[in-house]
Amino acid sequence: MEKQFIVSARKYRPDSFETVVGQPSITRTLKNAIAGNHLAHAYLFTGPRGVGKTTCARIFAKTINCINLTAETEACNTCEACLTFQESRSFNIHELDAASNNHVEDIRNLIDQVRIPPQTGKYSVYIIDEVHMLSQAAFNAFLKTLEEPPAHAIFILATTEKHKILPTILSRCQVFDFHRIQIRDIIGQLQIIADKEGITVENSALNIIAQKADGAMRDALSIFDQVVSFCGNHVTYQQVIDHLNVLDYDYFFQLTTCFLNGDFRQSLLLFNRILEEGFDGHNFISGLSTHFRDLLVSKDPQTIELLEVGEEIGRKYLVVAESCSINFLYEGLKILNSCDLAFKQAKDPRLMIELALVSLSRIHGIPAGSDQFTGKPASQTAAPQPSLVQNAAPAPSVAPTTAATTVQAPAPIPVPIPIPTAPSALLNTNPVASTASPAVRSPLGPMTRLSDLQTKKPISTETGPEADSAMEQGEELTAPDELTGKKLKEYWMEFAETLKVDQPRLYSTLTSQMPELSTDKKIILRLNNILQEKAIRSIQTELVQFLRAKSGHRDLDMQTDIPEEQTEKKLYTKEEKYQHLQKKNPDLDLFRQSLGLDFD
Repeated sequence: MEKQFIVSARKYRPDSFETVVGQPSITRTLKNAIAGNHLAHAYLFTGPRGVGKTTCARIFAKTINCINLTAETEACNTCEACLTFQESRSFNIHELDAASNNHVEDIRNLIDQVRIPPQTGKYSVYIIDEVHMLSQAAFNAFLKTLEEPPAHAIFILATTEKHKILPTILSRCQVFDFHRIQIRDIIGQLQIIADKEGITVENSALNIIAQKADGAMRDALSIFDQVVSFCGNHVTYQQVIDHLNVLDYDYFFQLTTCFLNGDFRQSLLLFNRILEEGFDGHNFISGLSTHFRDLLVSKDPQTIELLEVGEEIGRKYLVVAESCSINFLYEGLKILNSCDLAFKQAKDPRLMIELALVSLSRIHGIPAGSDQFTGKPASQTAAPQPSLVQNAAPAPSVAPTTAATTVQAPAPIPVPIPIPTAPSALLNTNPVASTASPAVRSPLGPMTRLSDLQTKKPISTETGPEADSAMEQGEELTAPDELTGKKLKEYWMEFAETLKVDQPRLYSTLTSQMPELSTDKKIILRLNNILQEKAIRSIQTELVQFLRAKSGHRDLDMQTDIPEEQTEKKLYTKEEKYQHLQKKNPDLDLFRQSLGLDFD
């Protein structure tokens, strides 16, 4: 008769604390509790899938009933209790799957069963797997028995979702948190199983299997069986990545070379080849992020132990990391992390990844100040900028050039304009701009001098004897006209028009609230609320200076006014309205409570 095949996850399932992989602190605690006879009546084993929760529960149940414990506090596997457990005919160990037995009737049957003492051995152990699947009523029915069970009963609860367990259940149990198994522990266990099965496997291939398992030993054994079925008794790294559809490290190293050389074209072609081979774009970004992280930890001998790759690939990481700067890796990780976070919301995920690849190529490969596509200095590709100086002398005429020679016109020389002793420059829409200070663009228009706004005649930009004689004569400025409410509104609307495009909300506020002119040349602006006052306050200085310049009255000032009833907080919700009424009539709350009324 042909021997039946048993999967490795069942065939090599641990049967003692010593053979449990990757949970040394938990197994040591359980062994010490058994040796010191400090057994609790309820335990909770929680953690990810495939890390040994149910396995440890079974080993613990077998060990506490063993008659002949070894010196290492392990079950002897020869006594009657151990043999009945191994042959699955023990009446002392009961397993319940809460995923399919989650009703209150199932828990009531379990409570009735708990009362029966064990026929052989000391304890009756009840292992409840996936305990978070129990219903609310089942949990409530289980509480009393879990807190005060018979002396012979021990409960072991196992779950992958601890947060779904009621706090009243957690408080009655000793909680053991199982963590994910490290890659090196999984590789060591797989190597032991491969030696027992007579299978030769490359260490880099085992590393890929361990990474694919994501910390779960059961998943690693299942993948191992799958790979052996595909490859036979000789397993190689290339066969594993082909069968498991894992992106080869070589692609990431080629991309790193492209980034260091600033060759974004080749990186885009490599990414296209990766997509054609059937790899997912999100997995690619995740793998490239891990690659940059591995390069970063390879830069320092103190962090090299965090590198969880095969020996041959590890040496390659050390070589490539030497050519990568810390700044390059740090900026690359930021770009990849941003791409990873925004990937699911992107309408065109491929374009997002390609932009990330181009950004990575620009970190190190293109010199500062160069064009990102041509690689030439920016001065050779940048378009000529228009001169910011408006009052400039005309450039001298240049004779027509021939095809053989070109003559460049000299740059225009700005004509200096004396700075007036009046107050600071004001903002206006007058096209004449001062060149005495650097040009600064404002949403209200170009810079204009106060003396220019107060003169009746336009400012002359002429230079020479005629201009000098005019300055010597010293023409007197005419007195400002009387400011009326009509003129004030005209100037007000002129200022508001400068904000119409860039700041539409301020424009709406200014046009909806017209100013009033008092007898003492003070402008009063009545507003509706505090928000409008804050908005006006942000431009009040510029507004007042503009009105002074347009009217010629330097003593103008402005104040804002809000009606008192508007400064109070508006009532929006039902609770706010009720509290407002309650302040006026304290007996209102007593009336509401006596009738059992609510806001709805």
